Amino acid sequence: MDMRQIGTLEVSLVGLGTNNFGFGMRGDEVPPVVDAALESGINFFDTADSYLESEERLGQALGRHRDEVVVATKFGSPVGENGTGGAAPRYVREAVERSLQRLGTDRIDLYQLHRPDPETPIADTLGVLDELVHEGKVREIGCSNFSAAQLGEADAAVVPGGSRFASVQNHFNLLNRKDEQEVLPECRHLGLAYLPYFPLASGLLTGKYSRGEAPPPGTRLQRWGDRAAGELSDENFDVVEALNAWAAERGHTLLDLAFAWLAAKPVVASVIAGATKAEQVRANVAAGAWRLSPEEVAEVDALAPTMPART
Repeated sequence: MDMRQIGTLEVSLVGLGTNNFGFGMRGDEVPPVVDAALESGINFFDTADSYLESEERLGQALGRHRDEVVVATKFGSPVGENGTGGAAPRYVREAVERSLQRLGTDRIDLYQLHRPDPETPIADTLGVLDELVHEGKVREIGCSNFSAAQLGEADAAVVPGGSRFASVQNHFNLLNRKDEQEVLPECRHLGLAYLPYFPLASGLLTGKYSRGEAPPPGTRLQRWGDRAAGELSDENFDVVEALNAWAAERGHTLLDLAFAWLAAKPVVASVIAGATKAEQVRANVAAGAWRLSPEEVAEVDALAPTMPART
């Protein structure tokens, strides 16, 4: 497993996203997935306080392995019956204590603002996060769902000697390449690690779905209902089928290609992919081992042109 950097943190190129731990999985199904990740060389686990029981289940499954891994969580999305969230200093302090308790740990390795909070100046949020770093409750800080302009605003708001974002976690895959236009260049400029989520486009880049057919029961797009119609478009399937053929010609799967294409970008620190079964974890790790040449990347880019896609 290749290792890359998020600030001072060394993380595995393939990470494990744990959204499923709180949505759709039973508690007893979580430990085998975490064990498979640890056995396969994954050391980066990403969760959020808004993923229902995910933090608690992840913490319990890691158990004695806590000090061997990098745990990332997020705050800011609405949680609880009242739907509270945001990035005001008082709320951040309350949220971090809840996450520490649920994770069963004394520090969070990467603490991420889940989404911009238009009601709170970013300087205020950075101020309280810096305090948490100095108190030892947080090691590095990051953000998620930020635009290039918002990343620049956050960097400009850092006081001398203050903590700055080490990473940004955004939606990015072969069917949704819009971040290449501004966000990735801004990450290179600011020295930020980039963490792509939904690397498999909700399963479209695994061959799980077929053109003209309803999503299989239990899949994410089946749960989305009418929202899935735009994802299962002929435009997307044209790209998927072309990519699948290209990968097959080289003895690889579409899933392999989805990981390899992301891994070919130096700014990407870890590809965050969810899994509900141990075999999915192992497949993701195997996919992360394929290395594309610059010429191959160019060929793939031509098959999946950059555009503000829906997926």
